[in-house]
Amino acid sequence: MLRPATPADIPGVLAIETLPAYRGFVGQWSEDRHRATMAGDDARYFVMDGDAGEGNSGGISAYAILRGFAESANAIELKRIAVRTPERGTGRKFLEELIRIVFDEFRAHRLFLDVFENNGRARHLYESLGFVYEGKLREAALVDGEYHSLCLMSLLDREYEARTPRVDG
Repeated sequence: MLRPATPADIPGVLAIETLPAYRGFVGQWSEDRHRATMAGDDARYFVMDGDAGEGNSGGISAYAILRGFAESANAIELKRIAVRTPERGTGRKFLEELIRIVFDEFRAHRLFLDVFENNGRARHLYESLGFVYEGKLREAALVDGEYHSLCLMSLLDREYEARTPRVDG
């Protein structure tokens, strides 16, 4: 179940983002930075509760940070998304629900993100959900002393509407 995160979820967020598999793909913030970001006006954190069957003793199985709420929320940035156990469909389900929230509840015009150019699995997921490649941010991220390029991608409200079947009644 996807829900807004609370400060009590920050240890679970830290546990996911510091997994070795994410070292080169997911930013790693301190607990203090997460607390300050969560308390501010610009960001919204969401988590997906896990279950013991996923091997996480009922902790969170995924988290995301959305930014862009301090002004008008017309353009929302997916700042970060990560799942505890990749390749089980959790990320797709979580992202589909986040996209629905961004467009149906927050009424955003645009959802955008950047993804490491060499993160093919994530890029494929975003493209499969309708995100459009907008360009490359050349050597925009410094990780372990090495610069990496990012791909800028976005999804517009009309593209989301065209992909989303509506049920009348």
